[in-house]
Amino acid sequence: MSYKEFHVENIGTVKLYKRKGSRSLRLSVTAAGDIRATMPTWMPYASGLSFVNAQRSWILSQQTKQSTLLTDGQHIGKAHRLYFTTSATLTAPAARIRNSDIIVSYPAHMTAEQAEVQKKATEACIRALRLQANALLPQRLKALAEQHDTPYSRVAIKQLRSRWGSCDQNKNIVLNLFLMQLPWELIDYVLLHELTHTRVMRHGTPFWAEMQRLDPRSQHLRRAIREHRPILTAQPMP
Repeated sequence: MSYKEFHVENIGTVKLYKRKGSRSLRLSVTAAGDIRATMPTWMPYASGLSFVNAQRSWILSQQTKQSTLLTDGQHIGKAHRLYFTTSATLTAPAARIRNSDIIVSYPAHMTAEQAEVQKKATEACIRALRLQANALLPQRLKALAEQHDTPYSRVAIKQLRSRWGSCDQNKNIVLNLFLMQLPWELIDYVLLHELTHTRVMRHGTPFWAEMQRLDPRSQHLRRAIREHRPILTAQPMP
């Protein structure tokens, strides 16, 4: 069964399979988050890509559901570590951030894998990532802007669902708090990407040429970031 791989912005790599006997398009997301679509042999790949784009919201929801459980001791972003602990006095899960620790407590009759405990852990981890992002990203953006002479108006930190960042025509930049889970070279790539939009608003040859001029590694980093998604990752960061 032949297939081709395509990169769909804000989703990731998509494999389109042409299968004999298929009469319609079918879409699936594997346990690892891989996106696959099967299609009739006579159908052009462009039609398959259009179908994938139309199902963007569903794909993102499936990828989020299939992420691995948060576990005791894992690193969250650049500065926090997550811990689970039981409590003899609690009747429902609770979470707090104490210095660099995220502590999730739950009643003895529950487990850390239960949905209610995981939800509380997720909320606390996102709070921690927001603290990190607010402390680190604006100052890093300012440094890069001064280094490359790319002034901007304002910067805001938000929890974005599918984008790492954005820049509007007034040079206001929004950065995703999930950036804190990326290696620093990819964080810098995203920040420089948005700063480049202060000079060239739309993607296209002039934009990518300017990115390449500002950072000769930009093509490599652009490929590397496709392996990441802006969700709470359940894998320990290095």
